[in-house]
Amino acid sequence: MSRAIRRGEIWWVCLDPVRGSEIRKTRPCAVISADQINRQRRTPVVIPLSTAPEAAPPVVVLVRSAGPDSVAVVDQVRAVDRSRFVRTSGRLSAEDMAVVESALRRVLALPD
Repeated sequence: MSRAIRRGEIWWVCLDPVRGSEIRKTRPCAVISADQINRQRRTPVVIPLSTAPEAAPPVVVLVRSAGPDSVAVVDQVRAVDRSRFVRTSGRLSAEDMAVVESALRRVLALPD
């Protein structure tokens, strides 16, 4: 893949093969790693997106800019090889990125 991967973008990413309770299949994911990391490393960090009728913060948070019932499954954060990235399909709004960042800090017990 030659296209740049940028923080905040939504990409369809092939997450298989997986183990146990990891989110599986090819699904949209929000890129959360810094652009400098995305340029220098072959493994951008993403959070898988899914659909749910309601959120369950901080593990599952609404990200309406990805679609009407879209949620970010924050506890499934992972680094994935660039070869798993299939195609881009949009970008999270600044507001949704802030919600994801806040949830990630809570899930990982990082200071604000």
